[in-house]
Amino acid sequence: MADMRLIDVMHLGRPQVIGAWLVGDVVIDPGPTSCLKTLLEGLGGARPRALLLTHIHLDHAGASGSLTQRWPDLEVYVHERGARHLIDPGRLLESARTLYGEDMDRLWGEMVPVPEENIRVLRGGEELFDGAFKVAYTPGHASHHVSFLHEGTAFVGDVGGVRIAGSRLTIPPSPPPDIDVEKWHASIELISAWTPRRLIMTHFGESEDVEAQLSELSERLDEWAARAREQTLEEFVARVRGEIAQHVDSDTAAAYEQAAPAEQLYAGLERYWRKRAEAARSA
Repeated sequence: MADMRLIDVMHLGRPQVIGAWLVGDVVIDPGPTSCLKTLLEGLGGARPRALLLTHIHLDHAGASGSLTQRWPDLEVYVHERGARHLIDPGRLLESARTLYGEDMDRLWGEMVPVPEENIRVLRGGEELFDGAFKVAYTPGHASHHVSFLHEGTAFVGDVGGVRIAGSRLTIPPSPPPDIDVEKWHASIELISAWTPRRLIMTHFGESEDVEAQLSELSERLDEWAARAREQTLEEFVARVRGEIAQHVDSDTAAAYEQAAPAEQLYAGLERYWRKRAEAARSA
């Protein structure tokens, strides 16, 4: 069994917001460039041979290009829908800037392109490194999201929810642009069918009550999607923050908010409903 180690990259100095995992000589979701120094310190001189990316959002994959500069033969595994945006991140950065504005650099740092020769394209269904990792295509949070199964541990990125270590609360992170509730439910069912012993979430840590977590995630995804359809932004944000505050202390609530800002949860779900309405009108 490969050694597995969590590296808290201490996003903006706060613990338990973004976690990278070192599994043998493979890094899963290295985090943003703004946390690169902390990631490298956490690696402690270890030289990874590959990055496995659950998806290309900056909080998960932003440091990938910087790491290929440091190690030019580093392989970067990513879904085919995300690969082109690592090679040429212009559109990805433009989209992110509409969300984060002047906070982009402070939050995420520079995103360096990944050379095309370092990219290893995934579609789902692959087995990597002599079968050590199984790959599944798990859209819903993002159209380019994959999950990895390694020796009974499922690395689920964001599609398994945000659940800060030590808390029982699981919430669905739903930023724009491509939330799809139906596909997310299908991905939850796929992960459940793996029957993993534990889940690993980038935000943050691990859990072993797998079915309970996935069930709670599924229920809250529907509840919050319905809420976003009926409520204003202000009403939605107040309700979500109030619900989180009922379950966790103030420090943990701040970690949830940093990992999944309530305004972005609303924006992604509102866009989902708007896209469905536009599709119905054009049908």
